[in-house]
Amino acid sequence: HTSPLIFTHLHVSSGYSFKYGTASAGQLVERAATFGMKALALTDRDGMAGAIRFVHESESQGILPILGVNLSFLQKKYRITLLAQGGSLPALYRLVSAVNHASATGGGEKVLTFEILEKFSQYSSQILALHGADSYLAATIAGRRNEEALSIFNSTRELFADQALEITSHRAKGDAPFSTSHAAKSLAFARRQNIPALLTNAVRMLDRNDGPVADVLDSARLLVPLHERHVERSNSEAYLKSEREMVVIADEVARAAGESNGMALLRTTAEWAERTALSPRRDVGIGSIHLPDASALGAQRHEELYEKLRSRSEAGLHRYSGALSVQAASRLEEELATIRGLGYESYFLAVADIADIARAKGIRVAARGSGAGSLVCYLLGISGVEPISQGLLMERFCSPLRNELPDIDIDVESARRLEIYDAIFARFGAERTATVAMVETYRARHAFRDVGAALGISPMEIDLIAKSLPHIRARNIGKALENLPELKNLKLDTPVTKAAIHLAERLDGLPRHLSMHPCAVL
Repeated sequence: HTSPLIFTHLHVSSGYSFKYGTASAGQLVERAATFGMKALALTDRDGMAGAIRFVHESESQGILPILGVNLSFLQKKYRITLLAQGGSLPALYRLVSAVNHASATGGGEKVLTFEILEKFSQYSSQILALHGADSYLAATIAGRRNEEALSIFNSTRELFADQALEITSHRAKGDAPFSTSHAAKSLAFARRQNIPALLTNAVRMLDRNDGPVADVLDSARLLVPLHERHVERSNSEAYLKSEREMVVIADEVARAAGESNGMALLRTTAEWAERTALSPRRDVGIGSIHLPDASALGAQRHEELYEKLRSRSEAGLHRYSGALSVQAASRLEEELATIRGLGYESYFLAVADIADIARAKGIRVAARGSGAGSLVCYLLGISGVEPISQGLLMERFCSPLRNELPDIDIDVESARRLEIYDAIFARFGAERTATVAMVETYRARHAFRDVGAALGISPMEIDLIAKSLPHIRARNIGKALENLPELKNLKLDTPVTKAAIHLAERLDGLPRHLSMHPCAVL
């Protein structure tokens, strides 16, 4: 039959699952748009590092984004997928942060436990949960422990806004997870217990031919050589399938469970997609500028921030005298009017506080770049450059004609940078402050090292080849080996080395890991 419903993938991992997904968020969104899909989910493993990039890509393609996360649940080996509803995205952020914080402070694995769910039920109760083929619930169903399965489902019934069984078939052999038989058992259980059931493909690849890349990522993630016991997939079905392909899967599973077709399964999937589709602007905040609120800066109302900014700025006018003082007062009025019109009072006050904190600790601090052209920055002590006598203009830095937040760059003593971090956390509170992460992506050397280790190439040979490669993108390894004379003497003609080079090129640009940005605090 032809389904009148438009299918939406509700369980999708991108490269931001770090050594699990094989495609970028942009590639997944572009493929969904090609299929004519109206919405797409991103449910990366253990974090949401790719969420904002995904939302930007979705908006550019006219696709509604759905945001979620896939976490270990109860035990490390079992997983659950959580989805935000419209208006509940902050709750999902907070719950993921709670899991990360528990892991960081407790020294254990990142696992969503009953204790975390109960402690943060004000957040989890706004979130939808999917129990998939790799969940504890599915394992008990497959083991025919139906009473235990129902008990697990009921134990979290009050802790989530709603729950569903996630039905997935990768057409694996036998009764194994991701087989049609396994999916049919889960669907039959859902029908008997009147539990919602929806269809996903647990996507981790863009295309079928990405299977070898997924295998290498599994090996790199687990730090083991490539072997079938370390590889998650049994075939190459976990790719972003079209609606037509998913309708076929729905029918196969439904008929194996005793239903005439997959229409009911597809209908529930469409309903849950509608519940979880987000507005990039309203729900995620894309296109808006987000600044510290009044309370963060010791004010009760936003209007007080302007008075505080004016007072602090005017206090610095004593540095001017004679005709220059008149010019400075006039320019200050212009700059304050611009800042007030744009609503940036808290931004200038926050940066001024940070500069004051650094100086109070005896840490050298200086503004640079276009921010030094602002008289307000000078009067607040952010910048040491007097802009009027130097002929510097604020408009290059902050203007109603610029549709972006002004950028105040501050240089500090690198050896004492962490002292400033600690002071910022103490000043503004750990609950509203964070260090910024940066993403390291696969380039030539790391890509070859990870692939070489996965394929069992000797560490000495891996080291020799990796160190010989220039600092280039992974996709350019082959060209470099062809064109650079100093690489001609490397013995690269063995089948395993050729395969390693080919696979390393395919890792190009995929996120490898997160690290702390050396000089950024949010």
